Amino acid sequence: MKHKIFIVDDHPMVIEGFKALLSQNENITIVGSAENAFQAIDFLKKNEVDIAFLDINLPDISGVDLCKKIKTEFPRIKCLALSTFNDRNFVCKMIEHGASGYLLKNSSKDEIMHAIDAVIKGNMFFNVDYQKQNTSKYDQKPFLTRRELEILKEIAEGLTNQQIADKLFISITTVSTHRQNLMLKLETGNTALLIKTALKYELI
Repeated sequence: MKHKIFIVDDHPMVIEGFKALLSQNENITIVGSAENAFQAIDFLKKNEVDIAFLDINLPDISGVDLCKKIKTEFPRIKCLALSTFNDRNFVCKMIEHGASGYLLKNSSKDEIMHAIDAVIKGNMFFNVDYQKQNTSKYDQKPFLTRRELEILKEIAEGLTNQQIADKLFISITTVSTHRQNLMLKLETGNTALLIKTALKYELI
């Protein structure tokens, strides 16, 4: 029986590269791909998947949050993180949300195949030595999506919600929602504290 693989990454070239690499294995079939979390969830509702490769840095919600949602709604699916970040905080959060492994995007073909084989057998696979990394100030660093970081930067520049909406070509409601999410994630109650906390975590 072939292992059904699903890939979530917002870079088409990454998706195509993984498809080309994985399709060389006769025990694997690529059943689909998605460029964001919403497309991913919609696909998983309609298709059978054994392993989902999840990019950490997605444009809508993070791969960390997507992993949690997948493991809640589709618990049988094994999730493997894909990332350029060798960061203990990201690895720990993925484990906490039920991921079966964490792979760097520069992983070799052998490492990727080994990871697939390991998680299919119910084991875990990591090619990052996260336990030996520095565990100081980054341990509690909140994970922000690319859009949240973009809006945070504009807030720090002193722009209003309307100015940010105009600059980024999005609605003021979207900006307001992201601002509130930022305050929740950084546990702040006003803009001044938001910027102060973001500086503390070196997010801006």
